[in-house]
Amino acid sequence: MTGAPMEGPMIYKCGGGAVNFVFGDTKLDVHLATYRRSPSRDGAHDSREVVFVSFIPLILFLRPVRLRRVATMTTMPAMSTIKNITSLEEWEAHLGALSPTTLLIIYFHAPWAPPCAQMATVLETLAAEYPVDDPPATSWVALDAEDLSDVSEMYDVTAVPFVVLSRGGKVLESVSGSNAQGVRNAVEKHAGGTSSSSTAPVGATAESTTTAPANGDATATTGAPSQDPEKQKEELFKRLENLVKAAPVMLFMKGTPSSPQCGFSRQIVAILRENSVKYGFFNILADDEVRQGLKEFADWPTFPQLWVDGELVGGLDIVKEEIANDADFFKAYSATAPGDAAVEP
Repeated sequence: MTGAPMEGPMIYKCGGGAVNFVFGDTKLDVHLATYRRSPSRDGAHDSREVVFVSFIPLILFLRPVRLRRVATMTTMPAMSTIKNITSLEEWEAHLGALSPTTLLIIYFHAPWAPPCAQMATVLETLAAEYPVDDPPATSWVALDAEDLSDVSEMYDVTAVPFVVLSRGGKVLESVSGSNAQGVRNAVEKHAGGTSSSSTAPVGATAESTTTAPANGDATATTGAPSQDPEKQKEELFKRLENLVKAAPVMLFMKGTPSSPQCGFSRQIVAILRENSVKYGFFNILADDEVRQGLKEFADWPTFPQLWVDGELVGGLDIVKEEIANDADFFKAYSATAPGDAAVEP
């Protein structure tokens, strides 16, 4: 302040108001105060006014503004999975609960066969592409071909992996061997409608696709009826090469282990069981093309035939000789060998 010095004590009276300002999260109260000097001792009044401006900041702790993310929840439909069937009762109950329009995909396997593990992955991936409807459009089951041999025989399972497609109790198509594309094609063909066709798709080769006619005998089909004989033979031998390597020990026999159709087959099955051998089998009575082709492929005219690691051992007499010469002939293929699961053939 400027002006003449004031004598004696000065008394100020305050008057004024306040203005509020808001800057972001801070509120400022600006107080405008006017102070008038009281009369001096001589009674004179000072007409000058002094204006004081005081800022009183008030920090406001505002609640943080939370931006709530609005989640758009899309309900995904449940997808199909493979159900493991472990007993005949469970199998019959599953069949009884199915709608006649449901496509049943039956996967026959053996736990010791590497190709089955690969096919299981293929089927699990494929099943996950089909939603669970009501009634279900598809139903996926897996069965141990040896543990449920009665069901295996019902569908003429001659080797594993083996996939059967059925609807309303009627077999539509069967795929034998590690043919992932063949399985996918078959499922896509029949899952989209209610086709009653029981024949193999056009273009299927004898390598992996079979059909099961009403008489129960599985016969291989080829995609081109007029195919060159040499080409047919080449494809058959390719199929046989895969079959003899389908398991470390493969038995080509008449009938199945649970129901051998000749004495020699029965005896060789007994030998394998006595030695706790894990083995795969192929019923040559169910596929005449394999039966005749294997004679030439192996250069061995009779059955049963036992193959180990893709190499022919021989028939019953040869197997007996091998065991007589080496008691541990089957030791490496025993179900109780280290790292192997014990499986009753």
